[in-house]
Amino acid sequence: MMENFVKQFRDKVKKKRLTIGVVGLGYVGLPLAIEFAKKGFAVTGIEVDKDRLASLKKKISYITDVSTAELRRVIESKALSASCDFAILRQIDVVIICVPTPLKKKYLPDISYIKTAVKFIAMHLKKKALVILESTTYPGTTEEVIRPLFEARGLRHGEDFYLCFSPERIDPGNKMFPVHKITKVVGGIDKTDAYLAGLVYGTIIENVALVSSVRVAEFTKLLENTFRLVNIGLIDEIAMMCHKMGVEVWEVIKAAKTKPFGFMPFYPGPGVGGHCIPKDPLYLYWKAKKFGFNSRFIKLASDMISYMPVYVVSRVADILRRRNKPLSKAKVLVVGVTYKKDIKDLRKSPALDIIAILQQKQCAVSYYDPLVPYLKYNDIDLISITLTPSAVKGFDCVIIATDHSRLDYAAIARNAKLVFDTRNVYRNIRARNIFLL
Repeated sequence: MMENFVKQFRDKVKKKRLTIGVVGLGYVGLPLAIEFAKKGFAVTGIEVDKDRLASLKKKISYITDVSTAELRRVIESKALSASCDFAILRQIDVVIICVPTPLKKKYLPDISYIKTAVKFIAMHLKKKALVILESTTYPGTTEEVIRPLFEARGLRHGEDFYLCFSPERIDPGNKMFPVHKITKVVGGIDKTDAYLAGLVYGTIIENVALVSSVRVAEFTKLLENTFRLVNIGLIDEIAMMCHKMGVEVWEVIKAAKTKPFGFMPFYPGPGVGGHCIPKDPLYLYWKAKKFGFNSRFIKLASDMISYMPVYVVSRVADILRRRNKPLSKAKVLVVGVTYKKDIKDLRKSPALDIIAILQQKQCAVSYYDPLVPYLKYNDIDLISITLTPSAVKGFDCVIIATDHSRLDYAAIARNAKLVFDTRNVYRNIRARNIFLL
C-alpha cells in the first residue's frame, strides 16, 4: 500500500499534477512559490497579511528577489494564486510552512507562528498530504511540537500525513545564488517522508541533500548561522583590538586572505541585522540549556555583536571630542539604514540602534537611504534627507552604516567634515577626515 502511494506521488510530481501550498508569502515563501509556479505546478499561497494580499491582488511584488514582472506572469498564467483561507488546503498535496520565528526575549524562542499555522493546517489537511517546515527553529520542533499537533486531531503519521523539515537558505539580494542554485537539505520523520520531499524539491532545485532525521536538518541551519555569528563576533573584537593597537583591521584581513588554506575572511561592521544571524544561534543556545549545556561561544559572540552600535557611537563621540565638539551638540548623518546593502529591509538593522543611541545622547541625528524614504521605528520618526554637497557640509560627522552601491562616496568624503566608515567603503581613499572602524 505504501509502495503504491509513493509510486502515485512520484507520477504526480513527474506529470506536474501535484498541488503545492505555501503558508507564509514573505521573503522565503514567495520566491519558493514562484519557482514551483514557473515549473508548471499549481501553487496556492496562504497569507494572512492584508497588505501582502493586496499587493498580490494588484500583481505587485513586495520582495526584493521577486520582480513584479515575474510575479505578474505566474499569476496571470494562473500557476500561482493567493488566499487567506486555510480551507483551500483540502485540495493541496504538499504544504510548505514559511512563517516567522522571532524571539520573545533575547534568549527565548517564539514558535507561536508555527504552532498557529500548524493548527489551521491540521484542520484542513488533505489525506496523505506532505507537510514541510522551512521556518528556522530549534532541534526537536518538528517531532516534539508539530507532529503532536497533527496527532492531537487524530491524524496518523504515515497514513494521514507525512512530515519533513527543510531549512530555508535564502540570502536576500544574492544574485549569484537564487533559490534553484542553493542545495536543499531535507530531513524527514522517516526515510519515506524525506524521499517524497526530495522528489518535490528536486523539480526546482539543482541539488537536494537528504539527511537521516529532522533533527539533523534542524541543527544544520543553526550550525550555518552560528558559524557566521561566532566568526563575525570574533572579527568585531579583533577590530576593537586593532584600533587600540593602532593597526588597521581591514589591512590585516586583506593580508590574511592571501593564505590559500585554513583561513576564511569575515569582516567587522556596526552590528548584524536580518532575520537569521542575530536570532537563529540563540534558538540553539536556548535548546542546549535544556540539555544542561551552556554554549559560551554563542552567547559571547551574540553579546559582542549586540555591543557594536554602542561601540560605533563611542568611537564617533571620541573623534568629535578631540575636535572640541561634544556629541550632545553635534549634528550627525547616518548613511544607509537597511541591514544589508542594496536591500530594502530594516529587520534588526544595526543602523536603527545607532540612531536610537545617538538620540539618547541628545545628538541631532538625520539619515539618508535611497531605499527608505522615511523611518518609523520605536521612538525614531525621521524622513530621509536629500543628499547634496551643501547638506553634507552641514553635519559634524557622517557615519557610513550601510554601504549601498549607488552612492557617490567620493562626493561625501569631499564635503564631509568627518566620516566614520563602518563598512570600509573608503579602503582606497586615505584622508584626514576619514576614520575606519
